[in-house]
Amino acid sequence: MTKKSQILVSKSPSKWQLYVQLCRLDLFPLGTALVFWPSAWAATLAAYRYAIAVDVLVLHVLTLFGLCTVLHCAGCVIDDILDVEYDRQVGNLSERTKSRPLPSGNLSMRSAVGLLAALIMGSLLLLTLATPNLFRIGLFSIVMFTLYPMMKRWTNWPQAWLGLTVNLSIFVAWASVEKAQDYTVPNVLFIGTWAWTIVCATISGCQDKRDDVKAGVGSMTLYLGPRIRPALSLCSLMFVASLTYVGVINDQTAIYFVVSVGSAGLHLLWQLATVDFDSPNDCLDKFRSNHTLGFVIWLGLVLDYAVNSYYSTDPFH
Repeated sequence: MTKKSQILVSKSPSKWQLYVQLCRLDLFPLGTALVFWPSAWAATLAAYRYAIAVDVLVLHVLTLFGLCTVLHCAGCVIDDILDVEYDRQVGNLSERTKSRPLPSGNLSMRSAVGLLAALIMGSLLLLTLATPNLFRIGLFSIVMFTLYPMMKRWTNWPQAWLGLTVNLSIFVAWASVEKAQDYTVPNVLFIGTWAWTIVCATISGCQDKRDDVKAGVGSMTLYLGPRIRPALSLCSLMFVASLTYVGVINDQTAIYFVVSVGSAGLHLLWQLATVDFDSPNDCLDKFRSNHTLGFVIWLGLVLDYAVNSYYSTDPFH
């Protein structure tokens, strides 16, 4: 838990503290970042391509941050509601899940459902302010989040489903730009970020692999076994290749390729070369490092956008 998160929790009344924990806001920005960064990349790519004014881009990014935070909170609440019995089983083995608000009994199911309803209503309210297409994408995202907890019961690939779910924010970001009619860029980006999410979520899932075995649920961590490093290396290669191709078709400059693509390649090379899949602490540290990577990729896009806007004949208009 970060110092800011500790302050937020410690100053909250008891029930609010439980709500914060249920939404994983005590771990903020972890989790939320995984949903937000791809949408921020897509918004900045669209702004670069269609010469969107800087104030409009800032508004889009801030709106996406709020929407992604609310959707991630809703997803966490859905996950805990549907997984409460699983968490109780694992809770006998793991302090991490035993202390969660629902399995510990500190928060009632009724309160959790009420919070979920408020979060979904908040998400829908934000989406109603946008276009009908955006509303449909957002509604579909909520359905996907709802089904995610079931994937660990039905398949060995819940992390792949999570990748499909969280990266729908890319299409929300792209569709928010009225001029954006060509969806080649977001489609390619979606494929790459799907692979990146698998890398992040599978590394994070290594913290729970012993508990997953005892609870009898599926996970890519367990399914891949000794093949996990080469499999995640392939996913990382897909991600870097996607970023590269996106840069080519979006006419990005060398700034993007050096800062964004170069940093992604070096970071993922370091991450997969050094991660200890049998160390929960190291897996958590590596998972957290992807938040920094998300920011650096966005930084490269912002710098490219700023330089391009400055040298254009009609900057920021």
